[in-house]
Amino acid sequence: MYRLIKELISLRQEGSYWDFKKEWYSGEKKSDLLHDIICMANNLDYKDAYIIIGIDEENEHQVNSVVDDKNRKSTQMLVDFLREKKFSGGIRPIVYVETISINNGEIDVIIVKNTSNTPYYLDERYRGVFANNIYTRVMDTNTPKEKSADIHHVEYLWKKRFRLISTPLERVKYYLEKKDEWEGSPSDEASIKYHKFFPEFTIEHNPDDFRNGYEFYLFNQTDASPRWYDIRIYYHQTLLFTTGGASLDGGRYFTSTPFTDGISLTSRLSWDISFKYFIKDSIEYTIHEFYFNPDGDEASSSHRRFMECMLVFDSKDEKEEFKRYVVSVWEDYQKDSHNIWTPYIPEIKNLKTEVFKEQYINVQILKNIFEEFKAL
Repeated sequence: MYRLIKELISLRQEGSYWDFKKEWYSGEKKSDLLHDIICMANNLDYKDAYIIIGIDEENEHQVNSVVDDKNRKSTQMLVDFLREKKFSGGIRPIVYVETISINNGEIDVIIVKNTSNTPYYLDERYRGVFANNIYTRVMDTNTPKEKSADIHHVEYLWKKRFRLISTPLERVKYYLEKKDEWEGSPSDEASIKYHKFFPEFTIEHNPDDFRNGYEFYLFNQTDASPRWYDIRIYYHQTLLFTTGGASLDGGRYFTSTPFTDGISLTSRLSWDISFKYFIKDSIEYTIHEFYFNPDGDEASSSHRRFMECMLVFDSKDEKEEFKRYVVSVWEDYQKDSHNIWTPYIPEIKNLKTEVFKEQYINVQILKNIFEEFKAL
């Protein structure tokens, strides 16, 4: 973020997804703040947008530190500000504030996340920001408050919402999030599904005849027998994506297989601790959620036991930050590892059952650390 913002400042001009402000918006300029956020959320570059506060454009873009700015706002204050406004459909821009130290001063950056929920607009007028006007940003200029964006820009924003300008892989990820819109193929309802409105998108899973090994999370199920699959997503006849799948607990529950990562507690390159995980915004996690149909009984129970062995991160950056945090606290948490319950792991020829036990214990410790990490 520091490098990106510094680069934008060095350009000494505003652009289609960044704007400079000398100071924070005063109380009289709340409508300007709302208007700027909406324009940035509806930017046409398909990027996160940045309102960079503490840059004096009239003084060669020098830093005007916001340390003593009485109008300064936190992320929570901005979220509360937006929550009070009547956005169409109740869908609001996602924003947060980051502070950057630069040139012996501090600047704040309002980061407006790029999403597919465009266009953002109000149902009810707020001061000078009109209801039903769709605002955007072209080059370095916002749509005036009393006007609406040009029709071709409005069309683009609606196309973005319905994924009509997205790649097939982006579209199918969006469709998989709406699992009720998928139906089983008449030829094989168990393994092939197609989207009922866009049947050119299909997802299927077939047995993987080349994999027969074990993973530690299998032993947390009543039936620990491994049943591995290939999951494939097609657009017409084109293979868009493939990943592994697993049928757990004797077929009671099906999921995409997780990623694997590890942590080195020393200077060595090898892992001292390994773990399984998902990233929330990944297509693998979307597939994982797609296949889970809560039944309040066997499938739900199998899903719960599977997730007891998983870490779920909001992003790759969060995962890397968590790994660094683990190194600093691992020794304190490991002291009570002897109190952790472990599932029954039978003796399996040519496999070291103690390794599976250690992996299970380690992930329970990691989940406890993760709970503390998220609370920081």
